[in-house]
Order: sequence, then structure tokens, then C-alpha cells
Amino acid sequence: MTKILYMVNIEGNYIKEFDATVIKNKKDYVCLDQTAFYPLGGGQPSDIGVLKWNNKESIVKEVIKKGDTVQHIIQGEKPPVGTKLHAVLDWNRRYNHMKMHTAQHILSGIIFDDYKARTVGNQIHAEYSRVDFHPANFTDEDIKNIETKFNKIVKKNLPVKIYEEERSSLEKRVDQQRAHLDLLPKFVTKLRIIEIEGFDICPCAGTHVKNTSEISEIDKIKKETKGKDKARIIYSLSKKST
Repeated sequence: MTKILYMVNIEGNYIKEFDATVIKNKKDYVCLDQTAFYPLGGGQPSDIGVLKWNNKESIVKEVIKKGDTVQHIIQGEKPPVGTKLHAVLDWNRRYNHMKMHTAQHILSGIIFDDYKARTVGNQIHAEYSRVDFHPANFTDEDIKNIETKFNKIVKKNLPVKIYEEERSSLEKRVDQQRAHLDLLPKFVTKLRIIEIEGFDICPCAGTHVKNTSEISEIDKIKKETKGKDKARIIYSLSKKST
């Protein structure tokens, strides 16, 4: 089993490079005893980067998770089992995903609170992202309202926390539809929680920033109709130095 370095707390999301040992070497991937690479899932792309060992270097072009196995798909030579190596993430890409994913939580919270529309799909990208909502049919005025509220929230400098909580405990203190608890399989009893202090509490396995001030305001936002009572919001964020 691989130790996932970003899972336990918010500081783990800021690991840019780390040391690890190869525990499995297969045709097109290797597994490590620990990793900070995020695997594809939850609408968020995987991290990419490089592995370095013994004056050699190979590219991590994708990461996927299957059961307890985190597979680092390699372009180039694969280090043998037992190799101690140094891994480096493409930090600019990863940090943009962190900002975009936290921004998605903010948008989803605003839209549920104001329009009772639930998030039914999302796709994170480094430069732009999209979220699908149902039931929803936003007007241009609605989009302006959403943008204004989003920008106010990020300016509040709200801390973001990551922790684990028993499902039974969380169910007693949140709106289950707002937090999508009713959509999680009943056998999932321990949850990884992303909390934007004073605004949102939601189970999520993605990577996030530790304060809303890191996100910046919305740069562009637009709406699309995606069928009966279903709407898509596409957004990008203003540039900030990383």
C-alpha cells in the first residue's frame, strides 16, 4: 500500500518534491512506498512530474489509482524495485488545480444556497474549469450575482482545512444535500473533509489551497445550457504569482 502524502492535512497538499522507494515495477508503471502525486479522479487531472535516481531521470506522464495501488505511468526507463529516488511534481500545474478545485467548492456552495441547484459534474483544468448544475437555468443577472459573491468570499481570506470525520458525525451538522452525503455509498463511513471555514464543509479527495486568498477573483465566467434544467458554468481565475 502506498502512503498518500497529501491526504491527511492541508500542508500535505503543498509538497512539491519528496523521496520514495520503488515497491513495484510493471510494464508501463511503477508504484512507490509514498507519493504526493494526485491520481486522476473526481474531475481533477492527475499530477505529472519526474522521477530522479542514480543520475537518471524519467517523466511521470500520468498517475492512476486502482484499489490501494497508485500507478505512476512512466515515459522512459523505469527504476527497479528497491530503488530510492527523488520525485518532483510539476508544481505550477498542481497549484493551479488546487486553486481551481477550491474555487469549484465555493461556486457549488453559492449556487446551492442561492438557487438550490446541485453539482452534478465537474472538470478541473489548469487554465479553466467547468461545473454542471441541476436543476438550473441561469440568467445573465444570475451569473453576475454568482461572480460577485464568489469574489467577496475569496477576499475574506477564509482558512481551508482537511481532516477525517465519521460519516455519522458529519450527518448531524451539515445539510446532506449541500454536502452530497446522500450520494455517497452507505458503506463509506469515514470521510476526508474539506472545510472552507465559515462557508462550506464537503467530503472530497482532491487537492486544495489553505486559504481562499490564494485563489484570486474570477477572470471570466459564462453559462451554457446542457439539456432540460441542466446548466454548465465555465470559469477562469485571474493570474497570481505562485
